[in-house]
Amino acid sequence: MKLLLIEDDEKTASFILKGLREESFTVDHAAEGHEGLDMALLGDYDAAILDIMLPGLDGLKVLETMRAEGKDTPVIILSAKRTVSDRIEGLRRGGDDYLVKPFSFTELLVRLQTLIRRTQPTSEHPQQESILRLADLELDPWKHEARRQGEPIPLHPREFSLLHLLLKTPDRVVSKTSILENVYEYNFDPQTNVVDVLVSRLRKKIDKGFEPKLLHTVRGMGYVLKTP
Repeated sequence: MKLLLIEDDEKTASFILKGLREESFTVDHAAEGHEGLDMALLGDYDAAILDIMLPGLDGLKVLETMRAEGKDTPVIILSAKRTVSDRIEGLRRGGDDYLVKPFSFTELLVRLQTLIRRTQPTSEHPQQESILRLADLELDPWKHEARRQGEPIPLHPREFSLLHLLLKTPDRVVSKTSILENVYEYNFDPQTNVVDVLVSRLRKKIDKGFEPKLLHTVRGMGYVLKTP
């Protein structure tokens, strides 16, 4: 999937780019309105993330011009403006969704995925079972229990949350950014190895003494639960 990010704030842009690339998106970035508009009109993107307050040309004008030129790329507006009238104006000018700053990266990611699915329908996904399983590993979210080969695995709350997060999407790499937001509720990178330490603890509990090994590190991307 190819995305366009039009955002002038360096810190915000860096955070979004890092998270999206960890989720395996290809992302082009523009930090100025005119440049962003040119990229939006000339490029072929699955979705765009657009800040309103931009130098050169404001985001609403970028969006309005895109629609006037027949460009129907789905657009999520980012803005510090949070009133109902602001959101209505953004949607009226051609936005498909509106996210108020400060925001959670996980929420942005989910909204992007929902928007892309809505504009590019895919086959139906099977309904998720209440008990999550991979090979001989299972987790019951309701009873807060985990087992492997029928043996109970005692987990601390964050270990349980991490296992739950990974088991919801087996065979899919989960980035450190997603783990920080879902398990630690951080919407920034604390520049520590807390995720690595947590993964190491969980790996010892679910893989040590068992075969096959299920929890794998994908260098530079994140972690994945999968069978060989």
